[in-house]
Amino acid sequence: MSDNKQNNDNKNSNSDNQALPDIIHTAVFKAPIQVVWDTVSTADGLSLWFMPNDFTPQEDSEFQLESPFGPSPCKLLDIEAPYRLSFSWDTEGWIVSFVLKETESGDTEFTLIHGGWKEADAVINKVNRKSSEIHSTMDQGWNGLVNTKLRGAVEA
Repeated sequence: MSDNKQNNDNKNSNSDNQALPDIIHTAVFKAPIQVVWDTVSTADGLSLWFMPNDFTPQEDSEFQLESPFGPSPCKLLDIEAPYRLSFSWDTEGWIVSFVLKETESGDTEFTLIHGGWKEADAVINKVNRKSSEIHSTMDQGWNGLVNTKLRGAVEA
């Protein structure tokens, strides 16, 4: 695809009322997969780097994340230890997935995917801001959480 076509597609994406793209962050941690898994799949582990919660690692279990904007209802949708965990987050249709892969060197590749975004102009009711603003804020937030807080928790 030419740069001009891609730029035109990007300019038109918001005006076409298309859903915003998934937020994706991938990092390689110098830690065994089980250490990373325990840090992303337990209530205590999630509290270390993400948010206080009452998470239970059982498919279809409901739990709450204690966000700065109040409690966020969640539901565990998929769990395949120690490789994948997906949950619904809050009432906006978001799905968050953690995907882990062991590297040949024994490190762990971790990918976070935050999907389920609405159109750029859609308002996120809980914070009364446009989806595009929340997407940008959360993209930066996830970057810090994955590359600083989670890295610090698993490589300590």
